[in-house]
Amino acid sequence: MRQPQHQVLASLALLAVLSLTACGGQHDELQAWMDQQRQEVKPNIQPLTEPRKFNPQAYAGMDSEEPFSQSKLSGALKSEATQPNSAVSAELNRRKEPLEAFPLDAMSMVGSVNRKGAPYALLKVDDLLYQVKVGDYLGQNYGRILQITETEITLREIVQDAAGEWIERPTTLQLQEGGR
Repeated sequence: MRQPQHQVLASLALLAVLSLTACGGQHDELQAWMDQQRQEVKPNIQPLTEPRKFNPQAYAGMDSEEPFSQSKLSGALKSEATQPNSAVSAELNRRKEPLEAFPLDAMSMVGSVNRKGAPYALLKVDDLLYQVKVGDYLGQNYGRILQITETEITLREIVQDAAGEWIERPTTLQLQEGGR
């Protein structure tokens, strides 16, 4: 009884060996075809262009004036002020007021009062309280107070537009509920 099992195993092994040798012939054909294709195909490689020669330049920026320096800005403002009908000309010749050192977004209107029939606004800046009236200046854009009501301060600022021209722009400061 053992012999038939042994014969079955031997015949299976023989069948496996024959199968592998049959595949081996196809592998050789495939390898020959690949070698032939490699010989026929010619690669099309563009030659590299010669790199451009780099000519270093000396940095001369240390000797020139910074484009955003205070002296350059004040020079531009002075040249603008010499122009007739310039909105900035009158502003440059007057003395600056203390509240012009702060930007408008650092100020908050916390109230208003009437003294001798004239309206005054109460502004809070850096935890200090200031009284301002119509005609006073505040903010960093030459802001002049035009009107004071119970709920807001209306002022005009002088700013540069996209073309570099000085224009007047209306601005308001609203009453802050509860303070900041």
